[in-house]
Amino acid sequence: MRLSDLAAMVRSKNAGPFVLTFDILFSDEESYRRVKHSGALNAQMFARLYRTSVEQVSFFECDLARAFKFSIPHPTTQGALGAADLHGGQQFIPLLDVNIP
Repeated sequence: MRLSDLAAMVRSKNAGPFVLTFDILFSDEESYRRVKHSGALNAQMFARLYRTSVEQVSFFECDLARAFKFSIPHPTTQGALGAADLHGGQQFIPLLDVNIP
């Protein structure tokens, strides 16, 4: 099953000009627990998917909100010449296809 089949919302956005942040939210406890216990979402997977080092990935789980959050340094400074996504809102797409056993 893909993450997009279980999550209610998967989004990305700038968290200031130097950081990209990703939120994965679930509408029900069962889906959240399935993803959490699968171990599929972790800093190593995220670093591989977004071509950065594990040391640069901040990863948080929030059981009360049924959410995961990842943050990484922005590949370019927000608004820099050549930046293709000024708001960071299109960076979540690769997460949608993450396989959840």
